[in-house]
Amino acid sequence: MTTFRYFATCAKGLEPVLHKELAALGAAQVEPSRGGVAFAGDQLLLYQANLELRTAIRVLKPILNAHVESPEELYDAVRSVDWTQWLTPDHTLAVDANVRDSRITHSHYAALKTKDAICDWFVDRVGRRPSVDVECPMVGFNLHLYRNEMVLSLDSSGESLHKRGYRPIQTKAPLNEALAAGLVLLSEWQPLCPLVDPMCGSGTILIEAAMIALRHPPRLTRKRFGFQGWLDFDIQSWTALRDEARSKIGHQLPAPILGSDIRSDAIAFANKNAKAAGFGHLLHFERKALQEWHPPVRDPGFILVNPPYGERLGEPQAVEPIYQTMAKVFTARAKGWTVFIFSGNERFEQIFPIAPFTRIPLFNGRIPCQLLGYKM
Repeated sequence: MTTFRYFATCAKGLEPVLHKELAALGAAQVEPSRGGVAFAGDQLLLYQANLELRTAIRVLKPILNAHVESPEELYDAVRSVDWTQWLTPDHTLAVDANVRDSRITHSHYAALKTKDAICDWFVDRVGRRPSVDVECPMVGFNLHLYRNEMVLSLDSSGESLHKRGYRPIQTKAPLNEALAAGLVLLSEWQPLCPLVDPMCGSGTILIEAAMIALRHPPRLTRKRFGFQGWLDFDIQSWTALRDEARSKIGHQLPAPILGSDIRSDAIAFANKNAKAAGFGHLLHFERKALQEWHPPVRDPGFILVNPPYGERLGEPQAVEPIYQTMAKVFTARAKGWTVFIFSGNERFEQIFPIAPFTRIPLFNGRIPCQLLGYKM
């Protein structure tokens, strides 16, 4: 098969994890950069990346690079491409644009000029143009313009890859699924160890961990990916890949994965989400205040928790009593456990009485955070 260059995007800070994921899939020329990882591979690897990568947001196939300093230069660059390689007038299309530190300053206008150039190219040559469908295009394009350097890519993913399909209802301040998977992978937790989240919210961290333990591809049940609208889509290869991935899924967790939360609605959401993911019978969630927490299993394992930061749920000082309770409970009752705290509040480290053995900078949306690791 022919080898192509691709680029998988991810949340800032997860590039090393995504690098490892791509290397494990057999990708070549894997090169991390800010906000994603470039790699090389064939068409089947592109399909596999969309199906199996846990921390990626989109997988893009770059098709045009150019230096542009005006909307006219952007338009001309896009019109220089032979667009029959990628679509026909019978296709629908959409363009998503991201513009930063460039003479062209408006993302929506850049997307509009790109769309116009593609459509005008077809009108000039065949007298018809593709239609626009911003909700579910047959072919989606991604325009990235940074310091006047443009990269126009085919979007092979379609809907953002962080959406697994099991979480229709959110509790307050939800954790993105791809970021949750990244936290699990960064903790270096192994499925043979128990994993506990005593502030589990809607259960996202534990559901992602269960998917890892069961070798369950995060998007196995997704109905559509962007590449399925491409002219070269190979349905036989895609079906065989998906069937093979399905055959490798485990049926029992090697060790318990357990969650608790003080809020009964959060526990209801967690149970509903775990059931929607296909393994509600394997995960256990219970309503319990943090003050009441004791190790739910005899052998020490991992605790991974995403406490409130105060940014979106109130004032930062309002969450300090929660941090004090965490410090008291974990130091007294979690001896022998490895504890990872995903914190977006700089006060947490000052309150927790133990120095972390690792400190990994990350972002939750636009909030700067740290994944702090403690040996209790």
